Amino acid sequence: MLTPRVKILVALTVFLVIILSVFFYVENSRSHPDLSRLALVGDSITQITSYPDQLQSLIGLNSTIGNFGASGSTVTLNSIEPYLTNCSMQLLQDFQPTTVVVMLGTNDARSDVYPFIDRFIDDYKELVFFLKSLESDPQIFLVIPPPIYDNNINLSSENFTLGIIPRIEEVAKELNLPIIDVYTHMLYHPDYFVDGVHPNHDGAKIIADVIYSKIT
Repeated sequence: MLTPRVKILVALTVFLVIILSVFFYVENSRSHPDLSRLALVGDSITQITSYPDQLQSLIGLNSTIGNFGASGSTVTLNSIEPYLTNCSMQLLQDFQPTTVVVMLGTNDARSDVYPFIDRFIDDYKELVFFLKSLESDPQIFLVIPPPIYDNNINLSSENFTLGIIPRIEEVAKELNLPIIDVYTHMLYHPDYFVDGVHPNHDGAKIIADVIYSKIT
């Protein structure tokens, strides 16, 4: 027959096991996001390249991927096509994603948008706060987009490297969000692009591979 002291020790042991089990379950959930409804937020790099399809192939049919890319869209609200006011946002809201991968910032390096660079961090936070407010409470990943090479669509590599990338990193740091660095994996590889901005099939595969490795 167990003594009262032994009973107390057994009860405490069971209690600690339960607490630790809950803790490890929560930590595991955080490190392994729910990919059942994965939303890809971005500009034309998301909308028109094959990276979403290649990512779907990697993840498999247990995940439904929604391509919510909007060509020409920016983080900055002071542009003709801010993502936050794009019709894709309503579609995204209807989709109720469990995980969101955001790859924006390329078009913010354009000469007519870059003068508003001081608004970039606050505008990006506003976008993230909207995503966080969704009923599905998605886990959010921020992506550093691919490099910008020589192009004829008025996108500046210097603006992107010196102005956009540090601000994406700052937003991720301030909001404690995981960041996915696609940029570094595609640096010094203009051969991955069809026009200096949009990845070809090989470039899209790099994007899909890098994102897949970080969200699984």
